[in-house]
Amino acid sequence: MTVLHLGIWPESPSFRDEGIGEIPSKWKGVCMEGRDFKKSNCNRKLIGARYYKIQATSGDNQTHIEAAKGSPRDTVGHGTHTASIAAGVHVNNASYFGLAKGTARGGSPSTRIAAYKTCSDEGCSGATILKAIDDAVKDGVDIISISIGLSSLFQSDFLSDPIAIGAFHAEQKGVLVVCSAGNDGPDPFTVVNSAPWIFTIAASNIDRNFQSTIVLGNGKYLQGTGINFSNLTHSKMHRLVFGEQVAAKFVPASEARNCFPGSLDFNKTAGNIVVCVNDDPSVSRRIKKLVVQDARAVGIILINENNKDAPFDAGVFPFTQVGNLEGHQILKYINSTKNPTATILPTTEVARSKPSPIVASFSSRGPSSLTENILKPDVMAPGVGILAAVIPKSKEPGSVPIGKKPSLYAIKSGTSMACPHVTGAAAFIKSVHKKWSSSMIKSALMTTATNYNNMRKPLTNSSNSIAGPHEMGVGEINPLRALNPGLVFETDVEDYLRFLCYFGYSQKIIRSISETNFNCPKNSSEDLISSVNYPSISISTLKRQQKAKVITRTVTNVGYLNATYTAKVRAPQGLVVEVIPNKLVFSEGVQRMTYKVSFYGKEAHGGYNFGSLTWLDGHHYVHTVFAVKVE
Repeated sequence: MTVLHLGIWPESPSFRDEGIGEIPSKWKGVCMEGRDFKKSNCNRKLIGARYYKIQATSGDNQTHIEAAKGSPRDTVGHGTHTASIAAGVHVNNASYFGLAKGTARGGSPSTRIAAYKTCSDEGCSGATILKAIDDAVKDGVDIISISIGLSSLFQSDFLSDPIAIGAFHAEQKGVLVVCSAGNDGPDPFTVVNSAPWIFTIAASNIDRNFQSTIVLGNGKYLQGTGINFSNLTHSKMHRLVFGEQVAAKFVPASEARNCFPGSLDFNKTAGNIVVCVNDDPSVSRRIKKLVVQDARAVGIILINENNKDAPFDAGVFPFTQVGNLEGHQILKYINSTKNPTATILPTTEVARSKPSPIVASFSSRGPSSLTENILKPDVMAPGVGILAAVIPKSKEPGSVPIGKKPSLYAIKSGTSMACPHVTGAAAFIKSVHKKWSSSMIKSALMTTATNYNNMRKPLTNSSNSIAGPHEMGVGEINPLRALNPGLVFETDVEDYLRFLCYFGYSQKIIRSISETNFNCPKNSSEDLISSVNYPSISISTLKRQQKAKVITRTVTNVGYLNATYTAKVRAPQGLVVEVIPNKLVFSEGVQRMTYKVSFYGKEAHGGYNFGSLTWLDGHHYVHTVFAVKVE
């Protein structure tokens, strides 16, 4: 497995190689030496490491080439974190200064890792990503994990996007590419890495929360979220002020209430706890915390519904985040008394929290802005409050509690964390089904995904609404069930080439990118994309007055040789869905079968209609989600 990102910290206990056998002979990669990275830093677990020349811009805007600080070593912590999520070995008693304590392990602890440092602190070069994917394929990897994505605002079409081009070439060689869906949610049309040959991953929470409690001077307790290792206690209360009450001279109240840089009067904030709001999301939680800390305050309470579900790590500085409901109570209390006071208690862990999983608020949403005839994201996996390996050094003062050594593990959130969960699951399946293609593994994880939470109710989002396929894809991965999916959808390179024809690319461009003599079908319209043999179904336009729209799917039996599957349809009221045939009979001589699904929307609600088609044989549950936009 290859992890493309910001390098790796090889000394982490998550990359030890005790008990791991010899390096497979098919491995053709290298362990590149750098100024702080030796060949001996690789082992039977971390079998490869590369770094690339990265274009960087200096302070005077002069562009120069630098070799990613000349080493595959991770200097940020992100690459180490994602690699250990995917394939870290068992490490007992891992924790983040006592939080989330337990055994850390990756999705596939026996899988080898090759870390390719493609990015610097300033960003990632498209040419470098392409080169790294190409190298990974030549080096002999089975799966590539990419926790990188362009902003949805700058998304380019499939054959201008270096990740999509590189992933296509990897797919041609049988290598599965798993990518994060992006962190621009909860707005629709924000999903990135949405090519059908990419496995696109949304983020969910897990049944663990990090709570940072506020105690008000009137005795009221309010629960906030956040990670802080503060030394504040119940016994000492501090004056509580709203940002706009402590504005610096000539600063608009709107800037001070949002705790903009330079907006607070140090003389009025020193020693106090400052309440900030988030009317303007251009200033991040980290910046607000630094502004308040710089103003010599003793703590910050942030009122912000956005990303409330993803705990912010404030280190030793007292920080907590509350929603509008609790925020209203805090502001009401400040206005009700001459001397409002409060304290913020250190973070405590809440185990077995419900409901879980829920779609993370930051997780980018579909449909894809490029085509709505492929359902994206594909699946959802844990990406909130994930404990994994990091580089053991403190980048900022105040990130390590007094008297403690820097932690070897930390808690982070993002679709960057969700992506390697699926990479690990895919590696786990590959280790059992060695001959399965990348599309078979992807299909197995998609058709066995779960749609229910730990309260046995349908999955929801952070607003407590039932989650739709454009938020979570087909659902939350279930790797154990995916080992035995019963039926799989095989999507081959020809399917993807036809997709490019249907999307509108010229035959000449397709031949050039694929290095084939492929001929586009004579009829190549965008609505034909819906019939690409994908494990989910999406139809961008179903007109009420048109006759039924028919799409085709082919399934391969990987379960019992002799099996009869029956179709079960769940469709919203008014949308008529028929499956022909509605029974699939497999035998020793019949291992692949094709069926048609027709959608008729005369009585259906306008806009997207979501439902599912499930094939059942008494042992397997092959779940296909559909999204149909009725006009």
